Amino acid sequence: QVQLVETGGGLVQAGGSLKLSCAASGRIFSSYAMGWFRQAPGKEREFVAAISWSGGKTYYADSVKGRFTISRDNAKNTVYLQMNSLKPEDTAVYYCAADTEPGATPSSWDYWGQGTQVTVSS
Repeated sequence: QVQLVETGGGLVQAGGSLKLSCAASGRIFSSYAMGWFRQAPGKEREFVAAISWSGGKTYYADSVKGRFTISRDNAKNTVYLQMNSLKPEDTAVYYCAADTEPGATPSSWDYWGQGTQVTVSS
């Protein structure tokens, strides 16, 4: 089992920045790829970014490429999502996820946090 707790959400104006953190406990953190997803009201949960177990590979949704950066610190069992140049359409609940061999869809990830709200005002 892996337990995930997200922090760092909040209210920010358009153009601003936020940094989300996801602290993991349980099984060996460095064995897991980590991802960030988001879900806006009335919409499906969508992929935002992912990082390999070593941190050597990162993946981004086109909508956030160049604005968001995913990183991890295996010594601290934590993954981060630095969000810059935020837009109102980035407003959503952001979820952290973990899996040893994740796929492209949310259903292919085994472990999830409870989510943290990010609201971007115009």
